[in-house]
Amino acid sequence: MIEMKDVTKKYPNGTAAIRGLSISIDQGEFVYVVGPSGAGKSTFIKLMYREEKPTGGDLKVAEYDLMNIKNREVPYLRREIGVVFQDYKLLERKTVYENVAYAMQVIGRRPREIKKRVMDVLDMVGLKHKARVFPNQLSGGEQQRVSIARAIVNTPQVVIADEPTGNLDPEISWEIMKLLDRINAQGTTVVMATHNRTIVNTIRHRVIAIENGKIIRDQAEGEYGYDA
Repeated sequence: MIEMKDVTKKYPNGTAAIRGLSISIDQGEFVYVVGPSGAGKSTFIKLMYREEKPTGGDLKVAEYDLMNIKNREVPYLRREIGVVFQDYKLLERKTVYENVAYAMQVIGRRPREIKKRVMDVLDMVGLKHKARVFPNQLSGGEQQRVSIARAIVNTPQVVIADEPTGNLDPEISWEIMKLLDRINAQGTTVVMATHNRTIVNTIRHRVIAIENGKIIRDQAEGEYGYDA
């Protein structure tokens, strides 16, 4: 599903965020990406959905070659990838329903199809009853659930979550993790960057640790491995 071979990323100022990184993530895996701040985790995540472009190496996601992908093909790549952000990135002037529906509208789905799918997904994340409210009327945990609904509404092959529990209290963080686990159990690959030691050590999945732009550890059912 995700294949990196000797991938590098250098920014114009000369900073090397990713240095010769090679990794393979299979369909249906759940992978935590951990490491100290500034280690390269966010760049690693952004490379997967073409927010950043690799400087060198080979990178394939969902059968797309991200080294040679044309700009007009990027929207098709992103149909295969759902992204969940730490700060939700919801459209404040759209309702919960409209935020999720928008992800389907931009790829030309039919209105009847959109209505059924959006309500099904909102039901899955426990927010069907909040379909007509606006983001500023929701708690942080509810906003993150809307973000997750939007990420999965087009049935992507991969969900990429960048610190999805970073702004949430512990109890709500567990709810978000249970939701991501349910999505993964349905066959979706989940890649989650996190600083949450407790979650990583409790809900065990593969752990990839990055420091100075390099993978220093790759463990099945691994531990967080850093001091709190």
